[in-house]
Amino acid sequence: MRNLSLLTGVFLLLTAFVGRAQELAWVIESLSPQNEFVYDLQTGTATGINGVIIKYDGAVMTADQVTVDQKTGEAQARGHVRIQRDEQVWIGEHIQYNFKTRMMRTEEFRTGKPPVFASGRGLAGNFKDSTYTATNAVITSDDFSEPAMKIRARCIKMVPGKYIEAWDALVIVGDVPVFYLPYYRRNLGGPANDFNFQPGYRSRFGPYLLSRYDWHWNEKLDGAFRLDYRLKRGIGAGTDFNYDLGQWGAGTLNYYYLRDDKPSNNANGVDVPANRQRINFTYLAQPATNLSVRSQVRYQEDPLLLRDFFEGEYRNNVHPSTYLEVNKFWNNFSLDVVAQPRVNDFLETVERLPDVRLTGFRQQLGNTPLYYQSDSSFAYLRRRFAESNSLPQLPPGVFGNYAAMRADTHHQILMPQTFWGWLNVTPHVGGRFTYYDKATGPGATTGEVNRGVLDTGAEVSFKSSRVWPGVKNKTLAVNGLRHIVEPSFNYIYTPKPNRTPNNIPQFDSTLASLRMLPIDYPGMNSLDSIDAQNTLRFGLRNKFQTKRAGEIVDLLTWEVFSDWRIQRTSLGTNQPSMSDIYSDITFSPRSWISFESQTRYDLDLNRFRLAWHTLTLTPYRDWSWSLGHFYVHDDPILGTGNNLLTSSFYYRFNENWGAHLGHQFEARNGRMVEQYYSVYRDFRSWTGALTLRVNDNGSGSDDVTVAFTFSLKAMPRFGLGADRDRPYSLFTGY
Repeated sequence: MRNLSLLTGVFLLLTAFVGRAQELAWVIESLSPQNEFVYDLQTGTATGINGVIIKYDGAVMTADQVTVDQKTGEAQARGHVRIQRDEQVWIGEHIQYNFKTRMMRTEEFRTGKPPVFASGRGLAGNFKDSTYTATNAVITSDDFSEPAMKIRARCIKMVPGKYIEAWDALVIVGDVPVFYLPYYRRNLGGPANDFNFQPGYRSRFGPYLLSRYDWHWNEKLDGAFRLDYRLKRGIGAGTDFNYDLGQWGAGTLNYYYLRDDKPSNNANGVDVPANRQRINFTYLAQPATNLSVRSQVRYQEDPLLLRDFFEGEYRNNVHPSTYLEVNKFWNNFSLDVVAQPRVNDFLETVERLPDVRLTGFRQQLGNTPLYYQSDSSFAYLRRRFAESNSLPQLPPGVFGNYAAMRADTHHQILMPQTFWGWLNVTPHVGGRFTYYDKATGPGATTGEVNRGVLDTGAEVSFKSSRVWPGVKNKTLAVNGLRHIVEPSFNYIYTPKPNRTPNNIPQFDSTLASLRMLPIDYPGMNSLDSIDAQNTLRFGLRNKFQTKRAGEIVDLLTWEVFSDWRIQRTSLGTNQPSMSDIYSDITFSPRSWISFESQTRYDLDLNRFRLAWHTLTLTPYRDWSWSLGHFYVHDDPILGTGNNLLTSSFYYRFNENWGAHLGHQFEARNGRMVEQYYSVYRDFRSWTGALTLRVNDNGSGSDDVTVAFTFSLKAMPRFGLGADRDRPYSLFTGY
């Protein structure tokens, strides 16, 4: 053997591979100024000293001293050894590693790929399945020499990029053992098993602790186990399953049970049982490109369960439904089958057992200018009113349940035309026939009914635009301006049908709404409420666009709609001839400012029935502020209105600290309906949030909540500001 310079050594290494072009190349470089290493021509081994780097097959090794056999791939490394393959890094003082079989042995090691790091003794690797085992190991998500939170285990098994397993594991915070796990598994390539705890205090519950263990079996199955304790209300427990069967569907299954120690705390005249539970099930599958199946089951023991313990779900949907829907579609047709039973007796429901619907999409009739569309359905329907001990006992026939079979078919011919290249006119004529059999049940009042409806009308619209390329304004970030205006007129005429809604069982009837409802088919689907109609709907859409950063963006959009009731229906004789004016505005004067407005103005009484405004400011990534105003006038159907002012302010002091302040103020009576304050802390290995909420329900004492939420940083439940849209999740756990 002889000392060689770096250049000579590389030359000999390349020469050794002549005639073996298909094998992977070795790269061996010295990191010392003397460029020293030794190469044995007879054995094919190379030894580098005073700092060496070796690269082979995607693996990179650095060490103070390395001896490598190029034939077998075996390497012995000493002193500050570091091995990196893909994104996994291994560190130790003495490591034996085979570049070809990927087998590794070392007395002590450290390894990591964010968000999980490990260290231990006696590491051995199995090249067959790329697994490594070690003893006396430590697992942590804290990339520091002295982690704040860690798991110490007797033995661990690692599959880089996939998972890590530990036996006889002890959870340690600082230097204090807090929890023992006989077995622990954590995914490295995706979501990981983890604990989440949420202690707090709430006036309704007293001190409480919400805990959840998230588990991930594989990519197809994961879930959570929940165990909650509320001092005033008792113990609650449940489990969540999330499944994915690929082409055959995916969904969730949730169950929760609570033995309520004080159910009488729930007022509103509802007798709440002590045993309170709920079951949620969802399913969605697409076994073929034109076939989908979806289902949802929402069962709960009493009407106040969601409001009391699942506030997030309650705010999203106060009236959960249960259904099964199968949809099959072709180029021109679609078939839907819906079954909707009632599983919660305290909710009013129209049961569909089932409802089968065949829809014909708009399609051209040969080479003619005519187009055809249709909608036909057959259903057995049962209207079931809410059953509750808080409702007075009513005589038979008053809010009594009733049922009937309904068959309906609607066919329409349209002739879309464009005149002078800009005026779009679409006249249409259609007919509907509906059959109802004799209604049954204590609330039934109708016999066998046939109804025929003729509907005609025309839609007229055009679009015009103009561009001003020289218009510029720094304040509004305007670089050129384009205005698009689109007036529209939709005329609908329906003669009085042979049967008015008074003579028809009401299942799909017109519901009260703060927004404008469709007046033409197929958009208007309240087919049991069809009556005579002679209406002209006016619409005006305005859009102003400009260029920002080379892209076209909407500066301002404004849509205005109103109806002229040329002839009022028999059920709406008290309606004014002109409907309310509906206005929708979106304004973005800068990329970090957005303003939205929805209003409904009553022309007859000269007042707003609805006004909803939101202003959002996000000038920097460190803070944002959203201001809102929601006004609804009192309505005999919709009930008491609101005049609510809202504010949501978030500020991030630095990378570790943040705060969120939220307020809801009812201007009608000067009442602060809700206020919450959250402070966030991003720790080295976990994140935390402390939240105070005060909720004034308008009766009784305020509902006060103080909650502390924390989770491991490797699997954070809430990051800094993650609750901006769902602040209640920090103190409800759901």
